[in-house]
Amino acid sequence: MKQETKNALIRLFEEWADDKIVETELLPQSGSYREYIRLIGEKRTVLGAYNADIKENNAFISFSKHFLSKNLPVPEIYHQKDEEGLYLLQDLGKTTLFDYILHLRVGEGFATDLTLIYKKIITQLVRFQVEGGDGLDFDACYPRDSFDKQSMIWDLHYFKYYFLKLAKIPFDEQLLENDFQKFSDYLLDAPRNYFLYRDFQSRNIMLVNGEPWFIDYQGGRKGALQYDLASLLYDAKADLPQEVRDELFEHYLQEVQKVQKVDSKTFKSFFQGYVLIRIMQAMGAYGFRGFYERKEHFLKSIPYALKNLETILERMDIPVELPELTKALKEVVNSEFLQQVGKEEEVKLHVEINSFSYRRGIPLDKSTNGGGFVFDCRAIHNPGRYPEYVEMTGKDQPVIDFFKEKSEMDDFLQSVFCIVDMSVDKYIKRKFTNLQVNFGCTGGRHRSVFSAESLAKHLREKFDINISLRHIEREIEGN
Repeated sequence: MKQETKNALIRLFEEWADDKIVETELLPQSGSYREYIRLIGEKRTVLGAYNADIKENNAFISFSKHFLSKNLPVPEIYHQKDEEGLYLLQDLGKTTLFDYILHLRVGEGFATDLTLIYKKIITQLVRFQVEGGDGLDFDACYPRDSFDKQSMIWDLHYFKYYFLKLAKIPFDEQLLENDFQKFSDYLLDAPRNYFLYRDFQSRNIMLVNGEPWFIDYQGGRKGALQYDLASLLYDAKADLPQEVRDELFEHYLQEVQKVQKVDSKTFKSFFQGYVLIRIMQAMGAYGFRGFYERKEHFLKSIPYALKNLETILERMDIPVELPELTKALKEVVNSEFLQQVGKEEEVKLHVEINSFSYRRGIPLDKSTNGGGFVFDCRAIHNPGRYPEYVEMTGKDQPVIDFFKEKSEMDDFLQSVFCIVDMSVDKYIKRKFTNLQVNFGCTGGRHRSVFSAESLAKHLREKFDINISLRHIEREIEGN
């Protein structure tokens, strides 16, 4: 976020809230080009948003006000400057459904708490689709007011040009276009008079005190009920087990039957088709943002999408033949290239620990990342001042006993452990590969050696990392 945009949002907040900013926090950018910042004042906290696309802003703000009038759980819009693309909205916290999934998944199973949350979400989804669509100003929709044939063809071409072609999947252009026409015509036969959220997935659902709240519906329009359910149940990285999907699908049918009569068999057939077009739309997005824009984290969703695609192809039962599309999709599932894309190689953090003498200087960081620490041990009581310890090192038991009984070494190391642990933990999470920690003393024999040995032992017991340990002065002296 540019500084001038940040300053404009701060001014907007202070003018509206009659409050003073004490802290700001930039939020990570998602798949869109909108930018968010958490504005923390003396009295309250809100989110500030900037989006240069004024029509998209208008859709989001219009929908938000309508949904709030229906008591649907969406953020309140506090204040806006339409012409500048700025607005303030309710802060729903930091926990998305996706974050919650990562914490509650248990092995290969699926936590009961998550299933219950998903059922709450499905109940609210039906409300959005039916109640939310009632009286909504669909003229505010952007870029189109309906998920119609044109919208479907856009998504299918998005998949073709940004995924199939960039992944080098072979296909016959004309035959594929013929299948796109047949497929979209089939999907258009489903009733489409409902609110279609468009991106109803785990990253756009917030959990506040265990209850679901909803964001990022600015792409909404009229459409079929099946599309958003497909988005939720086949959300790539959420990676729901198929038995859970089936249970939630039945729960959806029970909920929607309370407000809208549907034929279960027909609904299920259309659902499979909408799952397929949703997966293809998502793959198009992964291809555009990953292959084309080279944003690696989008590529990491591809293995999950391949798994979803394989599942739906095995279960597909729709009354329309799509030979070229089916062939291309099977090529996608079996592509060795795509099976490797996005897979993370397990690279452990390497922590290099050195003891050294200040007379020879601080060790060179050969990793060139410039990260790490140099701890000066010279303030610690030195056993090297006593004749009985002079020829020993920090690895000998009498010196170890000396540090435990006659020095401040324990307090020093506890502080070191606290500082280094913080960096190691963060480096692992951010997938950094190198960290250097150096301990220096006068001769590089007692205090620095004991400190380096102690840190290496501590880190081996606490973290799954690679550690190299060198006592540089001892190597030079040959012992």
